[in-house]
Formats: sequence, structure tokens, C-alpha cells
Amino acid sequence: MFDALLLKTFVTVVDEDGFGRAAQKLHLTQSAVSGHLRRLEAQVGKPLLKRTTRSQQLTADGERLIAYARAILALNRDAWAQLTRAPFEGRVRIGVSEDFVEARLLRALQDCAAAHPGMQIDVQVNIPGTLLKQMKQGDLELVIGSVCETSEPGLLLWQEPLVWAWSAQPMIELPRPLPLALFPEPCPYREAALTRLAQAGIAQRTTMLCASTAGLRAAALAGFAVAPMAASQLGHGLTVLGAELGLPPLPDAQFRLFSAEHADAQMIAALSRVIVEYCSMRRQ
Repeated sequence: MFDALLLKTFVTVVDEDGFGRAAQKLHLTQSAVSGHLRRLEAQVGKPLLKRTTRSQQLTADGERLIAYARAILALNRDAWAQLTRAPFEGRVRIGVSEDFVEARLLRALQDCAAAHPGMQIDVQVNIPGTLLKQMKQGDLELVIGSVCETSEPGLLLWQEPLVWAWSAQPMIELPRPLPLALFPEPCPYREAALTRLAQAGIAQRTTMLCASTAGLRAAALAGFAVAPMAASQLGHGLTVLGAELGLPPLPDAQFRLFSAEHADAQMIAALSRVIVEYCSMRRQ
């Protein structure tokens, strides 16, 4: 018989793509996680992961076991929820800003729904201004996204600098008018950028309207336009333009969790714990 604790550790190592992240999520030491994997492999009598100094891959036997492990854990969660009569029932509509969507977040939400079989989660991806408007209209229960200089109530998850992103190729002087890549209205990054440029007396024109962070990055990488974005979104090939070229500083991007007044308090509390835990790991 397989030990459910060992199966959970195995699945977490695979989902989190590493022993360190798995240890953080499970609140264990890395050596304890390694020990769990060794015990599971001893039970199976075969290696489950091919380990290198930088990564690990599933062996053929690991590929077979991972599917069974997920099913066993799902049945375990379902049995627990049914027998303890979990009170969470109903549909929860969550709005997530485009720069927040990650597979790990969706897996965390999926795990929460699996732990409460009466809970149904629908996710909508859009810009924060549109999502907050939908929440006020009663179309969403939760919104996760970034804002700038707002009076909107919401749980602060973290904040980071909003920067002017540009290709790593050098810029000698600012082109006039300044070409910008922006999200459509209502977008906090757009509003902050246009306001700061107007206050600094810098002419601008929107040369690219983007529906995703990938579009903003492409415009900046190509040297086609300057894009306001959160510092964590920069990645390889982008640099930050600033005061050396006369660009004004931008406010911080605040990543917040907003909940609707009409939402079920118990559901919101359960999901909020999952989201806060995900964010604490995301920032490490």
C-alpha cells in the first residue's frame, strides 16, 4: 500500500518543479522531501525521478505512478470533504489580471476546489480596471490584479516598482513624441504612464495597443515602443529607462486581492488563504 503522505510529496515535487519549492509549499525541510522520495522509491523498487544538479525528470515508472498518485490524492480529498460535510458550495467567479496568470496559481485554485467538491471555480482574465468594474456589477466574487495609487479597498499581496521597459539596445536620447506600448483603458499602468509624462511635459503617442504582457514585452524588445510594466515582468533582453533620459519615475504597482460584498464569506476565506500562500511563494 502506498503512503498518501509520500504520494503528496511526489506530486508536489513534480508540480513545483523542484525539491526546494516543494519543501516550501509542504512546510518541510528539503532533506525531509528528499527522504520522502527515497522511501517512495524504495516501496516501488524503482527510481521515479532522474536527478541532475539543476533539475529532475520523471522516469518511465515515475510517469506511470504520477497519474495514479493524483487520482489517489483526489479520492482522498473527496472522501474527506464528503465525510466532514464541507460547507463550501456554489460557483465562485474569479477575475485575474493578465500579468498574474500562471500555471501554479491555477493549480492552487484547482486544488482548493478539489478539497471542497461543492465549489466551482470560473476564471476570467482581463485588465484590472475592467475586472473591478465587473465585480462591482456583481459578475465576479474575487479579483486578483495590480493597481497604482488607488483608494480601492483590497488585501495587499505585494508591491514592486513600475518601470519604463525598453530593449537592451542603448537609447541615446528620447524620441519625440515618445512611442508607447500600452494596455487599453481602464488600465492603471496606462493611466500612471500618461499622467507622469503629461506632468513632465513629454509628448507621447500610442504606437501599439496590447492585450497582453507578451505584447508589451515584444514591443519593448524590438525597440518599437517604450512600455510601462512591473519590474518582475522584464525578463531577459529588457532594460529600464529612467532619469538619465529625462523620464519621470512611476508609482509602485500594487498587487491586491479584492472581494465582492455579495460573495460567500467562507468561500472567500478559503480561496484567500490559497492565494496568499501562492503569492508568498511566488515572491521568494
